[in-house]
Amino acid sequence: MKIKDITDYLETIAPIDYQESYDNSGLIVGDKNAPVKKALITLDATEEVIDEAIREKCQLVIAHHPIVFGGLKKFNGKNYVERVVIKAIKNNIAIYAIHTNYDNVLTGVNAKICERLGLTDVRILAPNKGILKKLATFIPNQYYEEVTSAVYAAGAGNIGNYSETGFGTPGMGTFKGNAASKPVIGNAGEKEHVEEVRFETIYPASIESKVLAALLQAHPYEEVAYDLIALDNYYSNVGSGMVGNLKKPVDGLTFLKSVKKSLKTDCIRYTAILDKPVERVAVCGGAGRFLLNSAIGAGADVFITGDFKYHDFFDADGKITVADVGHFESEQFTKDLLAEQISKKFPTFAALISNISTNPIKYL
Repeated sequence: MKIKDITDYLETIAPIDYQESYDNSGLIVGDKNAPVKKALITLDATEEVIDEAIREKCQLVIAHHPIVFGGLKKFNGKNYVERVVIKAIKNNIAIYAIHTNYDNVLTGVNAKICERLGLTDVRILAPNKGILKKLATFIPNQYYEEVTSAVYAAGAGNIGNYSETGFGTPGMGTFKGNAASKPVIGNAGEKEHVEEVRFETIYPASIESKVLAALLQAHPYEEVAYDLIALDNYYSNVGSGMVGNLKKPVDGLTFLKSVKKSLKTDCIRYTAILDKPVERVAVCGGAGRFLLNSAIGAGADVFITGDFKYHDFFDADGKITVADVGHFESEQFTKDLLAEQISKKFPTFAALISNISTNPIKYL
């Protein structure tokens, strides 16, 4: 296998296009065409983790957090970022980051938190917009099922819990081929009228080339007419945080104690517990202050995240209980999720979970 086999698969789960503008996900160090037999999965690519990768004879480190956010102008080993990059290059170890793009998908970081907490009916808390595009094309009646099935198989037509969503409008198409044309219906040089269906469906812009390839391959016409339309709709499959329901209501303190156990955290900083049972819970792995209003708007009783500052807690304002479990603690199970997904796709590939705790924060 090559490194690109692994990273290409990861980018089908969490396309790079889904990362935030400040982020630096993707292959940070290494050659995508280099061979790989083992990968080490970690939350952070620290020096200790690279040493572990060397011991385990891994050619690839897959980290959640990018080791490089901004540009590096010098490689003198004066800080841990430079030392990690130097050591990885010297030992032919590639480093790949799957960060906010993995935060922003239905099967990513926040889904794992919801799973640990036993939440049901989960959905994206704050869906993104500007991701979707619409395909409109014109298909002869007798080829409608064949063409639409190919487009759906390429990944178009997925909305929330529904797949193969589209709309067809019957109409009459006309065309006249020149002497060099080879029309499937009718004859060259003659104007033809064909009963067609205008077919419309949506797809994430990140898979446009795949969708178009499927359309052009399945469509019977020599020249396929189609429109590609950018949409400003919110996409329920991609965005920040998640929200879901407990299987049964529970009092606030009991719930927070269960969170501490489920997320294996040494400390939860929380605001006043509401005078009602906890039924709906919002989560955001890492730093989630920016989603507080979204959590309140979604009717969540508790918002679980990390990195809340002192004054941020006041903004709960008696409308929700904020539970800060810690940045590392909220994301630590990302390693397990990545290992599960990679092993399911490549059953014989060695996807090792790092034994190094990269949490820089200690508790007394």
